[in-house]
Amino acid sequence: MAVDFSLYLISDRRQTGGRDLLEVIEAALSGGVQAVQLREKDLSTRELFTMGCALRKLTQRYQATLLINDRIDIALAVDADGVHLTEQSLEVEVARRLLGPDKLIGVSTHHVDRAVAVEQQGADFITFSPIYATPSKAAYGAPQGLDKLRNLCRQVSLPVIALGGINAQRRQAVLAAGASGCAVISAILTANDPCQAAKTLRF
Repeated sequence: MAVDFSLYLISDRRQTGGRDLLEVIEAALSGGVQAVQLREKDLSTRELFTMGCALRKLTQRYQATLLINDRIDIALAVDADGVHLTEQSLEVEVARRLLGPDKLIGVSTHHVDRAVAVEQQGADFITFSPIYATPSKAAYGAPQGLDKLRNLCRQVSLPVIALGGINAQRRQAVLAAGASGCAVISAILTANDPCQAAKTLRF
């Protein structure tokens, strides 16, 4: 499966201002989001499965990609397009054996060495973060910045999705540095009009 999405939305139901997460995501999909990562770590397995099923229907309706954060079992159960692995997840090779050859495997990276390693292991794409300062990635230290992003993009041939503090004003600089696309959370989920926010970020 090809990785061809310039706008990648990561879910966080705490950032929707009390609005229903699925409604916000649907609005974002209508605005041009091409991939959604379901990342609600505190939900029970049953709750995550239920939300995954609903998101599978939504993403299929808009011909978008659905990835499940970390949980290979949920990805298989809802027939998602793949998983997104963290540094604490199973290794790429193990995930591939479980998922089969046709599912996507994305991997979070914060260093060039990690990016090169997961490419060799068979990942389909990576996210690299944080590019700019953002509360959701504060635990990973100081922002990487555009120079580190540019260097990483030169070191790997995988699609690189940049993450962390990206908004419509910063998008072009991130893409010019070599990223294949941008991943966002608050730039869409907190917006009064998620559809328009997605349109602005995508185009």
